[in-house]
Amino acid sequence: MNLYNLYGLKNIQMKNIFILFCLLFLNLSFSQQKQSFTVSSPNGKIEVKIAINDKTSWSISHEKDLILAPSEMSLTLDQNEILGKNPVVLNSKKESVNTSFETPLYKKKTVKDQYNKLILNFKNDFALEFRVFDDGTAYRFITKKKKEITVKDEEMVLNFDQDYNTLMPYVRDLRNPKDQFISSFESHYENKKISEFAKDTLAFLPFLIDYKNHKKAVFLEVNLEDYAGLFVTNNKNKTGFESRFSKYPTQETNGGFNYLNKLITERADYLVKTKGTRTFPWRAIVISENDAALANNDMVQKLAEPSKIKDVSWIKPGKVAWDWWNDWNIYNVDFKAGINTQTYKYYIDFASKNKVEYVVLDEGWSIETDIMKHNPNVDLEALIAYAKERNVGIILWASWMALHENINRVFDNYAKLGVKGFKVDFIDRDDAKMVNSVYDIAQKAANHKLIIDFHGMYKPTGIQRTFPNILNFEGVKGLENNKWTANEDVPLYDTTIPFIRMMAGPMDYTPGAMRNATKSEFKPSHSTPMSQGTRCHQLALYTIFEAPLQMMADSPTAFTKEQESTDFIAKVPTVFDETVALDGEVGKYVSIARRKGNTWYLGAITNWDSRDITIDFSFLEKGKKFQAEVFSDGLNADKAATDYKKEIITVDSTTKLKYRLASGGGLAIIIK
Repeated sequence: MNLYNLYGLKNIQMKNIFILFCLLFLNLSFSQQKQSFTVSSPNGKIEVKIAINDKTSWSISHEKDLILAPSEMSLTLDQNEILGKNPVVLNSKKESVNTSFETPLYKKKTVKDQYNKLILNFKNDFALEFRVFDDGTAYRFITKKKKEITVKDEEMVLNFDQDYNTLMPYVRDLRNPKDQFISSFESHYENKKISEFAKDTLAFLPFLIDYKNHKKAVFLEVNLEDYAGLFVTNNKNKTGFESRFSKYPTQETNGGFNYLNKLITERADYLVKTKGTRTFPWRAIVISENDAALANNDMVQKLAEPSKIKDVSWIKPGKVAWDWWNDWNIYNVDFKAGINTQTYKYYIDFASKNKVEYVVLDEGWSIETDIMKHNPNVDLEALIAYAKERNVGIILWASWMALHENINRVFDNYAKLGVKGFKVDFIDRDDAKMVNSVYDIAQKAANHKLIIDFHGMYKPTGIQRTFPNILNFEGVKGLENNKWTANEDVPLYDTTIPFIRMMAGPMDYTPGAMRNATKSEFKPSHSTPMSQGTRCHQLALYTIFEAPLQMMADSPTAFTKEQESTDFIAKVPTVFDETVALDGEVGKYVSIARRKGNTWYLGAITNWDSRDITIDFSFLEKGKKFQAEVFSDGLNADKAATDYKKEIITVDSTTKLKYRLASGGGLAIIIK
């Protein structure tokens, strides 16, 4: 072989080595960009796949069923830095967790917290954390940046492989018609296909997807702190949903109902300026194989931050005698009923007699825009002293705006007077500025040992565990709407929210109507309001609806005339040691049993369809007899909704009893 040939051979070899090196480099680069990770639930039924390409996406399957098709996620920061776009995985870590924690102000005493976890750490100082439980899954962004960051936007996509039916709560009640992000967060659920998403509006969470095979999924967000709340709209292909968020307010003006809101007149081009090292809200999906499981789910509790209040012994749950719904309508008394000292003493006497823990002084006890100025007809200090002597606590209504503008002075003043808490109303927003205000109120209320009931409020997102002095939230289309709305299907709504809205947390629905009406007889009334459905439907709500602070909506006069029903309501606690979801179907019926100490409380309700249900008492302790106080729909409840039957029976764990629920009916039982 001559030197020329030898040189040529070496040249070819060098070229081949170079090509091989390039191919290896390209392959390494490609493999760096295209990666996949898998994490499953402890029972193996749920599998989450995370794909890392030019974008980051996840998909979810339950056994052989695709729950979520590949769906992208990203976080856009200032200077067009997009976390999740062209990501580079530095490392991954898996962990299995099996623990539990105490929940003293909840529907059960202890929550089991078992999941498999995957953390992906990326280049550019961020991570994604995934948790997969037996009943669902969640992810969140984590940033580890040294300086403050500006979050411009977040991409949260939900794609589906079929055009499934949904139950969506749409933004309808616009406090500012030009701003879709300002509302009371109250809406009935519309049954529409994914592709039929309502135009010119947004939907808020939680909402439900029906997979046609008995499986359903509910979508939630948890740990909404220093961030904007999540809304969704149709994606461009109408095959799923994509996220929308309210931008940070920069200018506000007084407006809304009675000018009790801060309406936003100008927004920034970002969601929030925040700490560079932090966790972001969880994007969570609960998956069920049967509807009843949705009515006893702990996902929000499991993902929420633990309590920041070390000593919770001063936080007292209970029921509340409420003035506003019944329009201070008491009669057969020797004084003029209304917003005055004598009327409130009557409410206090009623509460004391029936062992009701609180009386709320709703709108009107003070100047709406300045709650340091009292209504001259209300001697607040005298009422607080009068209530204290009778073991009744006083809660005061306040608009968010009036409280926010003078919060330290207000809390300090009224805590010293002996007020037990505040009902804070007309929040009506969940931008980052308002969310931060909610946390601020919670913390400062805790500092003064004050309980809080948030109204005109977005859905709870776990703050109820973080600050357990927040005993209730509205964000539900409650009984108050019966005062002015004639055509809404309330029993349908009542049998839907335990499977959707209640998963987010407590609901200040405010049950307790003693004037009950059939579908044909119902009509709105301001001063003598009524409920849709039967008396037993109302009684059952005290067990079914989660509410550590639970209103008794009707007037003392009405409750006193119906003392038997009142005695039953007074016995039902507002927090429990154990909960068992017995049966149910979304929008049709639900039955739930809850235990406090050695006593069980059972509630069942139906929509406008009368139906037979069977109560299986197998949740009771085996080998022991129990006495059950039963309130069931009367034989004539289909025509006279106030008709009920009370009986005392003996039951045990082998007992199975069939009950007829009237149209809009219910069943309420105390077992001990």
